[in-house]
This record gives sequence, structure tokens and C-alpha cells, in this order.
Amino acid sequence: MVDSKRQAKRATRAERRAAEEAALQAQAAQAAKERKQQTIIGIIVVAIVVVLVAVIGVVIYRNVTKSSTSATDNATAYSKMQSVETQPAKANDKGGFLISKDGYGKKTAKVPTVGIYMEPLCPGCASVNRQLDPTLVKMMNAGQLNLDLHFLNFQDNKSSDNYSNRAFNGAIYIAEHDSDPNHLMNYLSNIYAEDFQPGELDNYVSVNNSKLEKQAVKAGVSEDVAKAAFSGKNEYVEWLSASNDYTIARPELFSSSGAFSSPTLTINGTYWSLNNITLANTTMVDGFLKAVGLKSDQVGVEGSLPSIGANKKPIDITA
Repeated sequence: MVDSKRQAKRATRAERRAAEEAALQAQAAQAAKERKQQTIIGIIVVAIVVVLVAVIGVVIYRNVTKSSTSATDNATAYSKMQSVETQPAKANDKGGFLISKDGYGKKTAKVPTVGIYMEPLCPGCASVNRQLDPTLVKMMNAGQLNLDLHFLNFQDNKSSDNYSNRAFNGAIYIAEHDSDPNHLMNYLSNIYAEDFQPGELDNYVSVNNSKLEKQAVKAGVSEDVAKAAFSGKNEYVEWLSASNDYTIARPELFSSSGAFSSPTLTINGTYWSLNNITLANTTMVDGFLKAVGLKSDQVGVEGSLPSIGANKKPIDITA
């Protein structure tokens, strides 16, 4: 009887040891499994980090490369513009023609300078001209702002007879040989008129030099200057093309898409997005006046000056 009890106890102890060993083995197996999982997770995390670093590196590289390429293109284009043999004397170092109530190249102090970048076949440029230019001209003549005009020709291939080159070579000639900037502004309004501006590509109908000459005379340009402006010599086309290439490579003129497009407006050197007019649910004139800080009943009133002056950025019209 005693032996039976001893045998039972030994069996119970053996079973406990076996159970403990089994538990330890299971625990060891679970630990090994967890270590393996952690190793796999670690490898995946490292791989993800490596990929992210690589992606970030590529993005940074592309951005830096793009920026570097843009800067190089801009510098090269500027150098080419400056090296053109026949250059308009009244153009500034960035290819613009500054006009004010006092004429060409004479900036009125303490007032904004509005840059306008335009192409003769551009429908949007015509729209801006028709809506905004009458206000701009009134303000300019009252000493309330300066205008900085930039002529482009990148749509010349959308005509069958080099219309952009001829139309804006003529504009430059007028600027060089007619001292009244209002004549130039009138000429621009004439060629952007709805009943004159030609279409593009398949919608283009040839416009000869005689028709452009008539628009210049209608604008107040003398017949002699108008005839010479559209004689066919196109003496400023090389400079016009070089100025165009420089302008469209200037990053400060890029829209939100990251590229240049026309029409482009700047106020005191700051890009002014025409999209803000839609966002603000206002008209182009009212939006512009708000941006420079001038009331509508002050337009053309000498001594009433825009609040942003000559150096401040345009006021946010969407706020």
C-alpha cells in the first residue's frame, strides 16, 4: 500500500516536470516566434524608411535640379537679350517699357507700378485690355500709377504670317519714336479690340501691315512713324524674341501651375493672380482697385494716391 502511494507521488512529480518542461518549450517557441516577427517588422520598417528617404531624396533632387535649371535658363536668356545688337533704347533691363504721366522711363514717386505681360494673339490679354486698361490709363495720366509694359511673341506660330512679331515690333517702334505713351496705349487697345484681334491657328485670318499701320494712325501716331513701324523691316524682332524667352523663364512670374502664362500682371513687382477676381466674386476693375487701395470715385483724381504706395504688396482681395 505504501509502495503504491510512493509510486503515485513519483508519477505526479514526473507529470508536473513534464508539464513544466512543455510549458517552457512552448514559451521558448513563442519567444522565438515573436523575435522572428520583430525581425521581419524591423526589416520592413527599415525598407520603408529607405524607400521614403530615397523618394524624398529624388523629390529634393528634382526640385533643386529644376530650380538650378530654371536659374540657368533664366541667366542664359537674360544674357542673350542683353547681347542683341539692335535693342530699343527705352526698354529697361528686364525688357519692359516704363510709362507714366511724365512719359517714358520717368517713374512717378510714391505710387504703384503695374507690370503687364502681353501677347498680341492672346485672348486673355485682350480681355484684360478691354476691361482694365481704360482705368489704368486714367490712373497713369493722373499720376496714380506707373505702367511697365512687356511685349511677348510666343504665339507667333499660331498665325500664318508672323502676326505677333509684326504687331509688337510695331509697338516697340512706336515706343521708340513717339514720345506720347498714350499713343502706344491707344494702339494696344486698337489691336486688342474685339472687331480687330485675329483668332489663333485655324481661326487666324491674315492681317497685313497696312491694317496694323491704320490702327497706329488711329491711335494718334503720326503717319510717318506708323509707316516706318510697319515697313516690314522688323528691326526689333530679334530683341523681342530674346526678351520673350527671358520673360517666360522668370520664376517670379510663374503662376500656381509652375510656368509662365499670359496675361500676367504684377503690382509693385509681386505676381497678382487674376484667379483672385473670381474667388472674390468681383469685377476686374473693382478687384484691382481694392488690391492697390483706391476707391472707384478716386480714379483719375490727381493727388488721390493708392494706399499701397510704391513698395507695398497688393492687398488680398479675397480676405
